[in-house]
Amino acid sequence: MATSCVFCELLAGRAPASFVHRDEHLAAFVDLRQAVPGHVLIVPNRHVETLYELDEATAGRMMALAVRVARALAAEFGPPGLNLWQSNGEAGGQEVPHVHLHVQPRRVGDGLMRVYPKGIPAPGPRPVLDELAARLAARLPEASL
Repeated sequence: MATSCVFCELLAGRAPASFVHRDEHLAAFVDLRQAVPGHVLIVPNRHVETLYELDEATAGRMMALAVRVARALAAEFGPPGLNLWQSNGEAGGQEVPHVHLHVQPRRVGDGLMRVYPKGIPAPGPRPVLDELAARLAARLPEASL
């Protein structure tokens, strides 16, 4: 594990963390910054910087654990909503260079994560959307599972 990575330090026990789950592949721990109670991060134990380098088996495990954590949050806090989010690179808002999935209970008016700060965009023209879908489909790698 990389020693300059704060998440690797947490996983190695060299920095404190409040773990919700740990197994041979993943860890889930309470985020230090609790904008709302229950913000949990899910990380692979192996250092992987971004989603682009993450193998599909680990990605699947992360999502399965996110579902379990979400159910625990629902049972504990009864939030009317929940977000899963994952950020890559500075432009994407990634703050720690170790891939991680945020699981955060949400309440109406909590002021977090405004998705469309300029309002909901108008739908794009169907030919433009179809062309974009075709370009992406041509670059979609085969599943590795």
